[in-house]
Amino acid sequence: MMAEIKLFPAPRVKMNRDNGKVSRRRVVVSGLGIVSPNGIGAEAFWQATRSGVSGVSTISLFDPTALPCRIAGEISGFRPEDYLAPKELRRVGRAVPLAIAATKEALHTARVDADAMSLEEKRSWGVILGSGGGTPDFIEEQYRLYFSDQLRKASAYNISSSTIGTLSSEISLYFDLKGPSHIISTGCTSSTDAIGYAFNLIRFGLADHLVTGGVDATITPGIMHGFSIMRVVSASRNEEPQRASRPFDRLRDGFVLSEGAWILVLEERERALSRGARIFAELLGYASTCDAYHTVRLDPSGEEPARAMSLALQDGGLAKEEVGYLAPHGTSTILNDKTESQAIKLCFGRRAYEIPMSSIKSMIGHPQGASGAAGVAATILALKDGFLPPTINYEEPDPECDLNYLPNQGLAREVEIALCNCIGFGSKNSALVVGRGERALSP
Repeated sequence: MMAEIKLFPAPRVKMNRDNGKVSRRRVVVSGLGIVSPNGIGAEAFWQATRSGVSGVSTISLFDPTALPCRIAGEISGFRPEDYLAPKELRRVGRAVPLAIAATKEALHTARVDADAMSLEEKRSWGVILGSGGGTPDFIEEQYRLYFSDQLRKASAYNISSSTIGTLSSEISLYFDLKGPSHIISTGCTSSTDAIGYAFNLIRFGLADHLVTGGVDATITPGIMHGFSIMRVVSASRNEEPQRASRPFDRLRDGFVLSEGAWILVLEERERALSRGARIFAELLGYASTCDAYHTVRLDPSGEEPARAMSLALQDGGLAKEEVGYLAPHGTSTILNDKTESQAIKLCFGRRAYEIPMSSIKSMIGHPQGASGAAGVAATILALKDGFLPPTINYEEPDPECDLNYLPNQGLAREVEIALCNCIGFGSKNSALVVGRGERALSP
């Protein structure tokens, strides 16, 4: 006879009786885990990013000789077998062990032992990840077997492991977390939207603890070929890969594809403080818009990205004058960087020229759907350290990209409020506002 399942009701949203408005809970970042092209682990990633160290190199995951672009932001030294047995690795794509590794570190820094959780606790922890590509390496391998008449070698998991949703499922399974398990896939804005979604679930009382962020591992022959056809990846610096990603520089010729996982643990502030968690940062606002303009090209006016940034600040009850640092999308493509610079000017007016900003894609390349989480993670560490990272490879100013991108050198500065911007295919725009951790410790 099946045992009765005990249900644990979700917390209820509180209503303010005086004005009918929903009471918003404060949401903090209590854990951080990173697997990046320029560093495995949050500390290694930050030290490399702080120092302007590039993780871009010649592709080694496959033979790229036939491609116009033969470089990428690969993660060297990562050992998937440290996280999954060989049998398990054969049924999943590369993104899965990357996400597991980053989640493991995030939970550890959050002082959470998933193995020691009670059933009730496990039901209060969920996973909301962002990914643009899912597991394309696994998919391409299955198609290769099919079209080369090697069907007997095909995986029995070729359907379940080919869905993007498998990424959050694998994290939930690995750590036995029984709360919601969702994937947000909105192109390059995927992980910004995932963090924003998780942020809203917690602050409106629909969840208490969530693992969120982004993961992508799309350095495959098919994906690289597709981006080459679109002419959006850099193809002029195969012999000097670390100089190829150059956001806002006049000689930029496209982004450098990369991979990685940047995972955050989000919690309701009072619960995090009550258990003695370390507070890395506080999330303050989120918004998203759509240009509704083109599937790939951005609306050159920059109006909708500007509106997303303005709405995110409005959502956090903050004035534009309070922003002390901006983490732009900064992909190193000609149109994106020009349009984003225009959007920042539309949002902040003359003050746009005063705000220090830096694109970490100059160091890690463009990890697609994980890029927003990468920017948020770097911003959190920058606020915590009191140091703003540089935009490397900025050598020749572009008159249409004339803001303070912190060229080639970081800046020691204490910042309280930062804005993280993200722009994606399909004309999607998303923005998150982050506050320094010390703010979250005050009432």
